Amino acid sequence: MGTITRGAAANFTTGGVILPAGINNASVASISALSQVSSGGAEVLIKTVTASSSANVSFVDGTSGVVLDNTYPVYKFEFINVHPADDRINFLMNMSADGGSNYNVTKTTNCSLTYHAETEFVSTQFEYRADLDLAQSTGEQNIGSGLGNGNDESLSGHMFLFNPSGTTHVKQFMVVTQMLEGQDMSFNSYVGGYANTTSAIDGVRFKMSSGNVDAGIIKLYGIKAS
Repeated sequence: MGTITRGAAANFTTGGVILPAGINNASVASISALSQVSSGGAEVLIKTVTASSSANVSFVDGTSGVVLDNTYPVYKFEFINVHPADDRINFLMNMSADGGSNYNVTKTTNCSLTYHAETEFVSTQFEYRADLDLAQSTGEQNIGSGLGNGNDESLSGHMFLFNPSGTTHVKQFMVVTQMLEGQDMSFNSYVGGYANTTSAIDGVRFKMSSGNVDAGIIKLYGIKAS
């Protein structure tokens, strides 16, 4: 083994991991280019919307920088401190298959809740909520029930939408939200279901059952296949 080869080899473990001694100011300063370096993570931020007395927050493919097509097999929405204008109302979701002209995709869903009150006026519960699920309905899906509008009350969570651009299968989705309910209870909601259509889903809308989305951030990410 030559001198240069031995010197380089000494900077790596047998598993190929570079040792601290292999990196110094001179070696880093001499780098002129890096090729085929990973972007670092499967999630790619597509769009951030900050609500401010908004009637709704919508994401439509090809509009305002939104990508919701076959670029990614999975899309993720993040809800960060979503706050309603009205008290004890519901946070709703629906989908579009016509570029946002109509949000009325047929859905079949299931919904479960866990909750616990600050003052123990109700016992801790885990229950299925048939009143919140949908059975072949084009209506809005409740993904946060009874959200309060007090200054410290809000909802956070996420939603996954799988292969929305596909034209063979129905479109599966899952939602988890956590919120401070309007009667000072911790509510954790689990919603799953499918959009019962083989048409491409190209729009998703979030709104309140009454009044505006007073504040909050909703982010859309694309998740790479590998």
